[in-house]
Amino acid sequence: IPIEDCHSFYERLVSKIAITDLSPYWLMRTKGFRRDRLVTFTKRVIDMIASAAGLLLSAPILAVTAAAIKLDTPGPLLYLQQRVGQNEKRFTIYKFRSMSENAEANGPVWAARNDPRVTRVGRWIRKLRIDEIPQMVNVLKGDMSFVGPRPERPFFVETLNNQIPYYSLRHSVKPGITGWAQICCPYGDSEEGAIEKLQYDLYYIKHMSMLFDLQIIFESLKVILLGRGAR
Repeated sequence: IPIEDCHSFYERLVSKIAITDLSPYWLMRTKGFRRDRLVTFTKRVIDMIASAAGLLLSAPILAVTAAAIKLDTPGPLLYLQQRVGQNEKRFTIYKFRSMSENAEANGPVWAARNDPRVTRVGRWIRKLRIDEIPQMVNVLKGDMSFVGPRPERPFFVETLNNQIPYYSLRHSVKPGITGWAQICCPYGDSEEGAIEKLQYDLYYIKHMSMLFDLQIIFESLKVILLGRGAR
């Protein structure tokens, strides 16, 4: 009689890995968490080609967006922020500025629905995900991939590493512009939301493949067209 443990059954049923009562032994005996060098190499080559092509093709959009941001509010065009990447290495992420200048003067906070710090142009570029286009520079540099767990800020990583078991596992691969968690659950603006996202991130890491990446990119395009999830 075939026997399947509860975590494997739950993973197969809902496409995420439950971290409640998850033993290290379950992770150790799971082949999916062992990195395939061929998949990693192929993913990097495709990232480099796609990001270079994407930056060239999106040049007109970048120019129009830059002009709109400058005309809307004072401040820099780009928003530069420290994020945590693969192996918990810090890097600078590039985004179009969608919030007013000094939006986090009182310290880092989670983005909220209808966030008052977001500018008029910022609401549109967030809805269309145009603010994420400069991250293709991060992909080209090798800090990020097109698909992977979204990179978080060091302040939140340090907190969540201490509060959520297995949270550091999401840093075993390069972070992405989009990911499985982004299309499967709403924006995580709390510890509970971070746990939910982590469960989808672990599922992606275990099943990472080029075919899975294509599925996530296709689903992400649907999310952009329908305008879901932006804050």
